[in-house]
This record gives sequence, C-alpha cells and structure tokens, in this order.
Amino acid sequence: MVHEPGLLTRTDPLLAEQDQRDLLRMGRRRCWPAGATLFSEGDQSTTVVLVLSGRAKVFSLTEQGGEVLLAIRGPGALLGEMSALDGAPRSASVSALEPLEAYVVGVSAFLDFLATHPEAAVRIIRMIVSRLRDADRKRVEFGTYDALGRVALRLAELADRFGAEAGHGVRITLPLTQDELAAWTGSSRESVTKALRTLRRQGIIETSRRSVSVVDLDRLRDRAR
Repeated sequence: MVHEPGLLTRTDPLLAEQDQRDLLRMGRRRCWPAGATLFSEGDQSTTVVLVLSGRAKVFSLTEQGGEVLLAIRGPGALLGEMSALDGAPRSASVSALEPLEAYVVGVSAFLDFLATHPEAAVRIIRMIVSRLRDADRKRVEFGTYDALGRVALRLAELADRFGAEAGHGVRITLPLTQDELAAWTGSSRESVTKALRTLRRQGIIETSRRSVSVVDLDRLRDRAR
C-alpha cells in the first residue's frame, strides 16, 4: 500500500495541492532534534528539504567563527533549492531551532519534478525572487537603521510570522536567543540587550527568559521606521 503524504497547512502555500502531493511522494519523511544541522555551507547539494513542522535558521559563519543569521524558515518552506538548481555548493548552513519534521527529496528527483510541473516551477522561481528582494531590503536596513531600529524591524517580522495572541499582546513563539537576534540584525549582543531594554521601558514589549511578547505592535512598527 502506498503511503499518502499529508498536505502542509499554510495560509499561502508554496505549491498547489496536487503538485505538493507529487513532490512529497518523491521524498522521505525525516525528523531532526532542536540544534541539529540539516546541511552545512560548502557541502555539495544532494537534497532539498520541504519543512512540515518546526522552524529552522539559515546562517553563514564568518572567518572569525562568528555567525550571521540570514533567515528564519517555518512550515512550508523549501530549503536547499538554489544549490539544487545551479549545482554549486551550499551557500549557507541550516539548523533546527526546534524539533523539525520535513520531507527530503533528492536533487535529481526535484529537477525531474520541476521539468514535469511547470506551474510549480514558476511558483518556486517567484519564491526565490522574493527571497532575493528580502535580502536586498535587509542590506539597505543595515546601512540606514540604528541597532534599535533593526531590532524593532526583526521583532515586528517575528510577531507577524511567528506570533500567537496572548492576553493583551502577541507572543513570539520562537526560541531565538539574544545572540541569534544580534546575528540577524548585524548588531552586538550588548546593543540588542540595550534595544530590548528600551522597548520594554517604553511599554512596547515584555520579555522573559527566551520569550518576547509584543504589547503594542503598531508602536513597534513605528519605531522600526
């Protein structure tokens, strides 16, 4: 009996329902614990990963051993597609921020899927373009915003993407450390700590151990401008 893979549930799914089923049939289900590495920068590409549940971080390491956080990906995200398409080594590393479940599809099967599913191929191209535009926007932010503004921007993004209603605010349900937030905003840990303290003092956020709740999302977005 052939196992029928379950569909991903997303507000804005990457693929149409039948295309998604066809892609999942080409792969195998796999789980990673929090902190596990899915693949490393510089590795040769052999698979792409379609996230079912959990969230992962995409990052690069500097020559000094520091970490530059590039993106956070959640359910429905496709990982490793660029290396699969151009055959070059992985351009970044990916690790699980929390327990992660995904389908792993071999590169040759993924390329065959794109060749036989033109609508899916167009959707994936649009996704890649959107990611490139987002990367360009973040580079501009690094040059025009101070540390407080960059932290506010990323918190607003996290609240929109990974927020859950909690009493009088929005709790960011993502186990992101201050070091990781610093790596994502191009700031020092001390600058992030100061920015969080300022936003907390202004009544815009509340913080606890590895948790941030946005009390006033409109004011947070205003502070990010």
